[in-house]
Amino acid sequence: MSDTTWTAAFITPAEELHSAPVLRKEIRLDREHGALVAARLRVTAVGIVEPWLAGQPVSEDLLVPGWTSYEWRLRSVEYDVTDRLQQLPGDEPVVFGLHIGAGWALGRLTWSGAASFYGSARAGSADLELRYADGTIEVVQTDETWTAAPTGTTADDLYDGQDIDARVGTAWARPGTVDGEVGTRSVPLDAGLVEPSRAPAVRRLSEIEPVAAWTAPSGATLVDFGINIVGWVRVRVTGTEGDRLRLRHAEVLEHEELGVRPLRSAEATDEYVLSGGEDVFEPRFTFHGFRFVEVTGWDRTLEELRGALTAVQIGSDLRRTGHFRSSNDLLNTFHDNVVRGMQGNFVSVPSDCPQRDERLGWTGDIAAFAPTASFLFDTDAFLSDWLRDVWLEQQHQDGVVPFVVPDVLKFLPPLDGIGPQNTTAIWSDAAVWVPWALHRAYGDTAVLAEQFDSMAAHLRRVASLLSPEGLWDTVFQFADWLDPDAPPEDPAAAKADTGVVATACAHRSAVLVADAAELLGRSAEATEFREMATRLRTAFRTHYVSRGQITSDCTTVYALAIVFDLLVDDDVDRAGNRLAELVAESGYRISTGFAGTPFITDALTMTGHVDDAYRLLLQTECPSWLYPVTMGATTVWERWDSMLPDGTINPGEMTSFNHYALGAVADWMHRTVAGLAPLTPGYEQVLIAPLPGGGLTWAEASLESPHGRIAVRWDLDTDELCIRAEVPEDVTAIVRTPDGTERQVGGGEHLIRTPIPTPVL
Repeated sequence: MSDTTWTAAFITPAEELHSAPVLRKEIRLDREHGALVAARLRVTAVGIVEPWLAGQPVSEDLLVPGWTSYEWRLRSVEYDVTDRLQQLPGDEPVVFGLHIGAGWALGRLTWSGAASFYGSARAGSADLELRYADGTIEVVQTDETWTAAPTGTTADDLYDGQDIDARVGTAWARPGTVDGEVGTRSVPLDAGLVEPSRAPAVRRLSEIEPVAAWTAPSGATLVDFGINIVGWVRVRVTGTEGDRLRLRHAEVLEHEELGVRPLRSAEATDEYVLSGGEDVFEPRFTFHGFRFVEVTGWDRTLEELRGALTAVQIGSDLRRTGHFRSSNDLLNTFHDNVVRGMQGNFVSVPSDCPQRDERLGWTGDIAAFAPTASFLFDTDAFLSDWLRDVWLEQQHQDGVVPFVVPDVLKFLPPLDGIGPQNTTAIWSDAAVWVPWALHRAYGDTAVLAEQFDSMAAHLRRVASLLSPEGLWDTVFQFADWLDPDAPPEDPAAAKADTGVVATACAHRSAVLVADAAELLGRSAEATEFREMATRLRTAFRTHYVSRGQITSDCTTVYALAIVFDLLVDDDVDRAGNRLAELVAESGYRISTGFAGTPFITDALTMTGHVDDAYRLLLQTECPSWLYPVTMGATTVWERWDSMLPDGTINPGEMTSFNHYALGAVADWMHRTVAGLAPLTPGYEQVLIAPLPGGGLTWAEASLESPHGRIAVRWDLDTDELCIRAEVPEDVTAIVRTPDGTERQVGGGEHLIRTPIPTPVL
């Protein structure tokens, strides 16, 4: 079988088994051909597949094959199982099994209550290639000679949880007849949809022990794991056969009880039936966003309960590349929260939240967060893979980048108050902003080449939506979503004019696509989009700018106009001064939503108001980045006030305690507070330019760049600013001190001393 052709059948149980089935086949090694020298297994599924061989799971990978736009693309995953099979004694049979969960393909998705958007039957497909010493190749594939057996997983859903009956056991993993075994049937599916996975696998990332267990006022038994994570709880218990243990998960407490209202309809509950012996329960066909667990059915001491539970954190297995620390402990905790929130929301796709009945690949969130994500972790393969689905969705929707990718919303009635999906600023701009962020982070034009048609299609779609005045003010916009001044029940009711926001974003995208076209040698498209950018810039200034004042006169519109280079001459200074005034008038509390938040500190910095940027960053009163930290947050919240100062949950219907988008300011922290930024894509040339402020006495950042480790640390001594820089051998760095002095350095370690800038606020 070639590496690009899929020929194995997709099979499913011929009868309903009322559990997550296992598809199984007994196999024997053919010793007549000599020793087994190589064995390769490839699997995929409609649903989630956990492959087993010789009584054990093949891999630590989870939620295989992940979520893609299943209508057009289904990943397959390959494993080397040579060692596993070479260890088998003699010619005894072993079971080749595929345990199949519902996953994204068949489980509930969205708040609608609907399920099975991508199929009607769980189906697995596998190909086991065995190579023997004499050169013989034997291939074992799924077909209708396989059987199906029930398992102890009696219910499984990503939103609702997994039920496991330990009395059923795993006899199906051993040779022989299994109770309830039935035949299988083929499921028609285009084998051309199957392609080898390029995305990193979802795996267990860490294990966390409980920090407390207690009895709530209601009498419920509660357990605290200390941090908000994504995954599940492993339970080790011995009890009476048939007893039930129930775990419900949530991110917060409210009124001293489990705070489940933010989950909406998601049950987030796992239930276990004990076998009577020692049981280890670990759900692998679901995941939860949680810090707290309510346990029902536990009849021993709280201390014994703590010893029985271990939280398992999962996520796509991304290599950590970037780090930040400073002299401000609250700021360090906030940065830790950004990292943890990203890990919890990078589970196969970049999702908005990991806990409620949603968990969708909202494009606006990653558009804002991609630069931060690509500093903290190596996201190249993960986001490049997701971008392929962005383009697939566009090709089937007249160029529209949908609100979520994979786009399950297209199967539902239009959203209330929004109407049918259409191209919308920031959300649809993800088609441009995300590949550009990857290019800047890793220096490779391949992602631009692969996504260029997607980028161009988005801009041409925007061009078709512009008004006769050349403004993007003709369709629904999320715009400055979750402006803190918007009412809880209407997060789109922001201060910023939606046309101003959208036109500014269109200009930025046009500039970036023109730049990408030039890098790729596509001169016609470079001219097309450069001219589009010029028209948008002119229209913006003509209709929205008057002597430095911008329509709707709020922080977001000034931030976007400054950072996206929409102003000229004195208007830049006027806009910067007005932005600083508005920030001061707000008491240095946040006044921006999704559109303005990633850019406001940059806008202040670019116009000479670094001290205002620091005061905004370090504010602890609500709304602010650090307010959640003072409230005990261990991830970034969806709303600035997801939890109110009195400890109650925000009354809005949409409230999550793990959303990474508002953590996008970490990008400014890396580049400006610590002072580590790329001068050229991929950090072949680096700018080291820390701007101390905010009372910080030191800050540092490091990055495992494509060229090696880059590190910066600055300290304020008695009368000097000391900058220490570590630069890889093939990289050049420009070191810029706060007074504007620049010097070029090469590879090695460097110490630069300069008089302390005054004032350092």
